[in-house]
Amino acid sequence: MAVKPEQDSGFDGDINFESALENYLNPDFGDLEEGAIVKGEVVRIDADTVLVDVNFKSEGQIPAAEFIDSGGKLNVAVGDRVDVFVVRKNEQEGSIILSYEKAKRMQVFDQLESVLENNGTCKGRIMRRIKGGYTVDLGGVEAFLPGSHVDLRPVPDMDALVNQEYEFRVLKINRRRSNVIVSRRVLLEEDRDSKRHDLLTTLQEGQLVRGKVKNITEYGVFVDLGGLDGLLHITDMSWKRIRHPKELVTLGQELELKVLSFDRESNKVSLGLKQMVEDPWLDINEKFPAGSTFKGKVTNLVDYGAFVELESGVEGLVHISEMSWTRKLRHPSQMVHPGDEVDVVVLGVDSMKKRISLGMKQIRENPWDVVAVKFPEGTVLEGVIKNITDFGMFIGIEDGIDGLIHVSDISWTKKIRHPNELYQVGDTVQAKVLTVDQENEKFTLGVKQLHEDPWSYVPDKYPTGSVVTGVITNITDFGLFVEVQEGIEGLVHVSEISSKKIKNPTELYKEGATIEAKVIHVSAEERRLGLSVKQILDESAEGGKKAGAEMRAGSPDVGGSQSLGDLLKQKLEESGEE
Repeated sequence: MAVKPEQDSGFDGDINFESALENYLNPDFGDLEEGAIVKGEVVRIDADTVLVDVNFKSEGQIPAAEFIDSGGKLNVAVGDRVDVFVVRKNEQEGSIILSYEKAKRMQVFDQLESVLENNGTCKGRIMRRIKGGYTVDLGGVEAFLPGSHVDLRPVPDMDALVNQEYEFRVLKINRRRSNVIVSRRVLLEEDRDSKRHDLLTTLQEGQLVRGKVKNITEYGVFVDLGGLDGLLHITDMSWKRIRHPKELVTLGQELELKVLSFDRESNKVSLGLKQMVEDPWLDINEKFPAGSTFKGKVTNLVDYGAFVELESGVEGLVHISEMSWTRKLRHPSQMVHPGDEVDVVVLGVDSMKKRISLGMKQIRENPWDVVAVKFPEGTVLEGVIKNITDFGMFIGIEDGIDGLIHVSDISWTKKIRHPNELYQVGDTVQAKVLTVDQENEKFTLGVKQLHEDPWSYVPDKYPTGSVVTGVITNITDFGLFVEVQEGIEGLVHVSEISSKKIKNPTELYKEGATIEAKVIHVSAEERRLGLSVKQILDESAEGGKKAGAEMRAGSPDVGGSQSLGDLLKQKLEESGEE
């Protein structure tokens, strides 16, 4: 640093030039030891450097980058006095190397060592995530914050902590390696323990407390009361039914709760949220008397019914059987969906179990009562076939009620294996009401009942002993079925075919053949008509013998002739012998 001539110095005439010259020629650099921190004055700022006068032969040059703050601005001006670190000096050359950053780091390390010794705290900003934790800026010194020392519990979003300022406790310092390890968890634990101690001395059942949601599970919520966790069970969250606590609370949410129970030995606290409001089930019988009608909202569907909210915190169940008078529902979703508004009737209230039974179908008149009055037994009605099954067909009657025509009630005389032999879905048919069973919800119809049963006059038309003529419709091992008129069949049992034993009736008769037979049994109730060919043959043979005897007595010439009956009988006998 040069000194100008007197006329240019601007000093007073009393200046001691000899002393000044001595200082210039033999400067005192006692404070400028390498590794020391000294104060200097900024005398000039260039584009890349800052000149700092530390009372040495020459100013020290410091890179301007060391004075740039986090916002990218230069944080020093000419005339400012700053602390700088003496990196190296050369007295012979009169040069000196300074560092602003190193001075700053040295001072920070001094402060941190003091914090460590006194178990104090320091403030820092989390800069970025690194492997195993974070880097923290402690005002010029970067420290390592282990991931396990960030919080009391695992942090769900670790990136959310970046650029946040916190208080830290210094755990370890290695100045030589410039290593600093800090912890935030230690401070949180100390704070938690302090709050827990204060809370345990004042906490009691029935007390109102404030807390923050720290964890949510399927069965409830853990709430931080300030050093002590309490459990808010899902059943104590709301008077209404909820499927998961997430429906009501979120992580970090602050809640005001009531202490339901407190075990001082185990430090377990049970909390209640719904207890903050009056129980809506009080006086429930007066509010929702049986038989009254209300409007509610469907909140949930289950296989056996639907839950309907009548007011906040009060739900009732509409069982699937109480949804419709006529529809056979497989699931409540066939009638209602969550969010639907429905009219319901209160069927019953159990205030002890907090249950209300509701009905939807009771809003309307029971159509079975209407049908019973409108279509009494014996009524003839007309309907459209809606469905055909193996056992019958269903006819649409009224408002979801179907009547069944059983296959056995289609015809008096025809043997119908399947209804589709005569009918198709969509056909309109007439039928008579046979039964109306309101209790079992059964409605039966008949088509054949529209006409008189032809068997009712069979005994009069074909009395026992009369001879009938019919067509063989079927031949079985046990006999012949003979149709004497349309739909009326009689049976010639194998024992009534001949006096001789018949092994196979097909040897004598074929289907479609016309025969005569005598009626030996008739019953309209049993719908049976017993016939006999044997009696016809026996009577014919007896008559033939008698006629032959008379002919032989009066006319000897024809004594050797045979009647038609004799010939048929002979043929049967020969067949029997074979």
